[in-house]
Amino acid sequence: MRWALVRVCLAVTAMVVIAFAVPLGLVIKEMASDRAFSSAERQAAAIGPTLSITTDRDQLTRAVASTQAGADGRMAVHVPATGDAPALEIGRRRATQRDLATSRETGSAAIADAPGGSVLLQPTALNTGSIAVVEVFVPEDEVTNGVTTAWTVLAGVGIALIVGSVAVADRLGVRMVQPARRLADAAQDLGAGQLTARVPEEGPTELKSAAVAFNSMADQVVRLLANERELAADLSHRLRTPLTVLRLNAASLGEGPAADQTRAAVEQLEHEVDTIIRTARDAKSVPGQGGVDCDAAAVIRERMEFWSALAEDEGREVRVAGVDRPVRVPVARADLSAALDALLGNIFRHTPEGTAFAVDVHSGGADTNSVIVLVSDAGPGITDPEAALARGGSPGGSGALGSTGLGLDIVRQLAEGTGGDVRIGSSVLGGTEVRIWLQLDGRRVASGRRGHRGAVRGRNRSAASA
Repeated sequence: MRWALVRVCLAVTAMVVIAFAVPLGLVIKEMASDRAFSSAERQAAAIGPTLSITTDRDQLTRAVASTQAGADGRMAVHVPATGDAPALEIGRRRATQRDLATSRETGSAAIADAPGGSVLLQPTALNTGSIAVVEVFVPEDEVTNGVTTAWTVLAGVGIALIVGSVAVADRLGVRMVQPARRLADAAQDLGAGQLTARVPEEGPTELKSAAVAFNSMADQVVRLLANERELAADLSHRLRTPLTVLRLNAASLGEGPAADQTRAAVEQLEHEVDTIIRTARDAKSVPGQGGVDCDAAAVIRERMEFWSALAEDEGREVRVAGVDRPVRVPVARADLSAALDALLGNIFRHTPEGTAFAVDVHSGGADTNSVIVLVSDAGPGITDPEAALARGGSPGGSGALGSTGLGLDIVRQLAEGTGGDVRIGSSVLGGTEVRIWLQLDGRRVASGRRGHRGAVRGRNRSAASA
């Protein structure tokens, strides 16, 4: 497109320059010729008064010499013979006798060719009634004086106009081509899976509208993919909760081939669900998902209703605190539900029946910028909290009690997504406490604040090991 525009502009400008420069050059040449012959006519006319008074050779010679053309030897006077007076020729004659006779007969000025230029023949009436002819020679270089310079200037102006128009066309082409190229590159990047590809909304109106439409389409694609992945993750988390119940029921089947096959099938199903969750979560970190929040108190009450029924079947004591008023946190409701289900599922999976557990929410109100969720139990505890968190950060890792660490990884990424963190320590119930710190304004954790939160957590448990 860029070079096509340049070629079109070059052709149009060249035609315009030719259309104006050629006629103008011819006019300049004609004006130079008219200027030269007009000067010759003025000098020939200067001899007229002398011829009307006298035909004396000496006086005519002095009159011819007084003119510029006469002084340069370019003027001649031809006086015909009358009566006893012989014919006179003053100066060098360049015109032919035929041209002189023709000029006398017509009585009007004429221009005739001569060696090296042209001659102006100006008839003048004498007092004797005869016609004298004043001849002024005009050299060729005087006829074309200044024409070459004028043509050179015209050619330079024409070339400058062509070059300038090509430069302007090139800049206009770049202004149109660059936005189009950026749009094409962004489309290729988006097709290759780079969901952050966007186009600057600049350039001509049409391309700017195309960029706006492309960016809107890309945002819509991102939202659709985010919703799809959110749905996949949410469905997987919903499957994982009843899988925990199924796993616990399978563990109570006793011994035997059927029981072993049932437990193996449950483990395989749980592994597949974990794989789906991990895949959905790995792909979920795309832009455009900001601005979500939920009521943590409502989410905890909802999930604890489910887990409390299972805890009653296993004789577990359950305590919930801090959920009597709304607590807004900057995380999606499905993500918080998945994190709680992961932690509570771990309690049911890795602690014996009858083990008590508790969920506490600490929020300082509008004056604080954080919310702390504590999930604690009275189980055997975790001997190496740092290793447990590291295992959670390594998908596919394994640890004690056959844990993959996926549950802790879900919780960790939830907290870090708000600028908070996760710590594992000893709870007041005697087992493990997982503290989830959610920052409300999304700022990163400072070292001083970590120490402050550690003190807060120390008031809720007997010993910290994180």
